Order: sequence, then C-alpha cells, then structure tokens
Amino acid sequence: MSEMVRVAVDAMGGDNAPLEIVKGAVEAVCDQPKVKVFLVGQQEVVEAELAKYTYDKSRIEVVDAREIIETAEPPVMAIRKKKDSSLVKALNLVKEGTCDAFVSAGSTGAILVGGQVIIGRIKGVERAPLAPLIPTANGVSLLIDCGANVDARSSHLVQFAKMGSIYMENIMGIKNPKVGIVNIGAEEEKGNSLVKETFPLLKNCPEINFIGSVEARDIPSGVCDVIVCEAFVGNVILKTYEGVGAVLIKKIKGAMMETFLSKIGALLVKPTLKKTLKTFSTDEYGGAPLLGLKGLVVKTHGSSKAIEVKNSILQCLTFTEQKIADKIKENITLENE
Repeated sequence: MSEMVRVAVDAMGGDNAPLEIVKGAVEAVCDQPKVKVFLVGQQEVVEAELAKYTYDKSRIEVVDAREIIETAEPPVMAIRKKKDSSLVKALNLVKEGTCDAFVSAGSTGAILVGGQVIIGRIKGVERAPLAPLIPTANGVSLLIDCGANVDARSSHLVQFAKMGSIYMENIMGIKNPKVGIVNIGAEEEKGNSLVKETFPLLKNCPEINFIGSVEARDIPSGVCDVIVCEAFVGNVILKTYEGVGAVLIKKIKGAMMETFLSKIGALLVKPTLKKTLKTFSTDEYGGAPLLGLKGLVVKTHGSSKAIEVKNSILQCLTFTEQKIADKIKENITLENE
C-alpha cells in the first residue's frame, strides 16, 4: 500500500493536551513519511503549539473545533450536544472517509460511544472491545476487553477471541496465536457463570488456537498471545499491571541510589537495565484499538505523553495497511452465513 495513511487526532483530549498531543503528532510525521495527521481542536491554540516545531507542513493539517468534551461529562449527552467538539469532529472525519483512523487521549466513555454511534460497528459484530497490548516475558500479549463491555455475554467473548487472533497474527506477525480465557484456576469446571459458559464455545471454535484457562499470575510470563475477558476483569488486570510496574521501577531505582557501591553498580548496569525496563513500558506499544468498527479508533491513556501519542499514530499505519477491519468483517460475515 503506497497511499498516505490519514489520522485524525483529538488535539484537545487528555491531561496533557494540546502540548503533548501536538508534539507526538509532529514526531510521528517526522518518523514516518507515509502518515498525514489532522489535528482537530481550537485552531489558534493548536497552531501556537505547532509553531514550536520544524516539520513537513504538508503532512499536518489543523481542523478547527471550538468545544472540548471533558472526562466527567456523561458520554452520550456529550456526543449528542457537542457537535463542534474536537472528539466528535475527528470521529466524523473517519466516518466521511477524509481520514483512515482516529486517535484520542480524551474521555474513554465518549470515545466508546462516539466510535459506535458515529463510525458504527461492522455488521455482525455484537460488541466492540478495547484491546491494548501489554508487555510480557515473551514480548507482548493482547488484553481483550479492557474497558468497553463490563456486562459481556459468552458470544461476545468468542468474537473478542476471533478479533484478537486476527489482530495478533496480522499486526504482531504471530502465526496461530494462542488464546486463553482469564479464570481463577486452570481446570475447565472453575470460574463464574460467564467463564463456564464461554469455555466450551472457545474450545470448539476452529478459527482460534484456544489453550484453555489462564490465571492472572501467568499473564506476565506470556503464556498466551490473546487474553480474553470481559471489561471489568480486563480493566482490573490492566490497572494492576501498570501500578505494580510503576512501583517496581521506583523501588529498583531507589535501591540503586542507597549506597556508594550501589550507585557504582547502577552506572554499570544502567544501559542494559534501561533497555529492559523500556520493553515493559506500555507507552512503547501505542494505544488500545476499539476493534470491530468500520473505521479504526485508538484510545490512548489520559495521561499520555508525546511518545505514546506518536506510537498510537504509527500504530494506525500498520492497522490500515494490514486491512484489519476488512479481515474482521470477512471473518464475522463467514460466521453469520
């Protein structure tokens, strides 16, 4: 695919907007010549940030939007009433075909509602899950769902497993990715009613490589490539993962600064340690795509800095080039025939 991939970015969404959002957009276009970014937000504010950088001006376009959807606002009401918000205008650019993808660090609720209402789900997709990549000992695994569907049914989880497998095979290059369902034990008879109902459906699904139940403690070791769960469980796993990781890094750094000898040791291991810790930073893997929509929607952390914004934009390039939405559509269409 040789065409430019066009990404609509919500310049006003997130704790560090527009400063870090604009910086991340500039870094993305400087890093990848096949990306064009549409920064959607209050024009004078966005342009003032852009003026700080040197970049190919033909590949960043500012789209004026006067309103901002705040995190605490009711999502459905905000989407309906704030038509001139950066989030809604950016989503409409994807709906109209002006852009191929949408990236935002803004309100998760508004992104979930807007993605499904404005862009819409692929026919046959029952629910659209959020699916971030999380670091493991073997590289990364896809956690699906991590925040979109807290009351999922068994049929939803089966579709999550299929969409997650398509994503990992085509985006991460993992052939026949291993799929596991989050459970409180390895035995098939364990779990709540949802897990018990879903397990045999996944076991008898020929499109996926189902390996059975996965306990939370085994996730960091990379026991499977696609981790299937409903959103409440997924979000708890994700937040615990991030919290424990941050504490461990802080503790390691603190221990290395305790004595003169530990400081010398820290200097000796610093390059290797820095490289290792980088692989366990969620910032390196971009945002969480909302799979199963007609267009690509990527949600980044509300506290995202430029590096995560940049990686989320570059993530859209691979997703678009690999035609993930089309492959999900083909899979779901065959399932419903």
